[in-house]
Amino acid sequence: MNRPVNSGCLTGIGLGPGDPELMTLKAQRALASARIIAYFCKRGQRGHARKIVDGFLTADCEELRLVYPLTTEIPFNHPDYVDQLHAFYETSAALLAERLAQGADVALLCEGDPMFYGSFMHLYVRLRTRFAVNVIAGVTGMSGCWSAAGAPMTWGDDILTVLPGTLPPQALLQRLQASDACVIMKLGRNFAKVRAAIAEAGLMARAIYVERGTMSEQFMAPLAECGERPVPYFALILIPGHGRAP
Repeated sequence: MNRPVNSGCLTGIGLGPGDPELMTLKAQRALASARIIAYFCKRGQRGHARKIVDGFLTADCEELRLVYPLTTEIPFNHPDYVDQLHAFYETSAALLAERLAQGADVALLCEGDPMFYGSFMHLYVRLRTRFAVNVIAGVTGMSGCWSAAGAPMTWGDDILTVLPGTLPPQALLQRLQASDACVIMKLGRNFAKVRAAIAEAGLMARAIYVERGTMSEQFMAPLAECGERPVPYFALILIPGHGRAP
């Protein structure tokens, strides 16, 4: 492991599902001492991670914005999408590496948990062999959502399956039919496909739609009552298990 002498440490800070009060004490302490923070965001926006930490940063904290080159303009499995995202993560890693090599510590803000469907992981695998890296766990978005919905998810020997809505329809159906309890993430333009797969699997009566869970704009409803609607990135579907429920 070839680390520059006196190099800085990269800390991935899990911020939880959106409600600032669901940040851990460890995360809050790390933010209070951070002198450089980095965070992902869309063009022209601050980003949800940055909004969560309002009021927790020092006045002299330097901010490094990592602006996604695209979001939904190109399908995720298109070669151009893959190429652009790869280049973006390479450039972002190089930006952080420059500061770390100078001896500066950098805190990278992560919605939810840094190691669960997070952009942090793309920089982590590029930098972990070159610099010290610390990861502060966070409350996942799905656990924030099922708590907000008051939905007990797993009973007894129930097995929880987490599915990305980007899966092909048949794969979604097969996974749903084989699962006791499910969380379906990455909805957006995949919502109609996911909803159809849930209906075909006979699980519509148990499905709960949660949008921006724990945030001020939180919305939730039985999936059967949602119909066709624009669905944001911060939305998921819960299908609670009922294995050994009393």
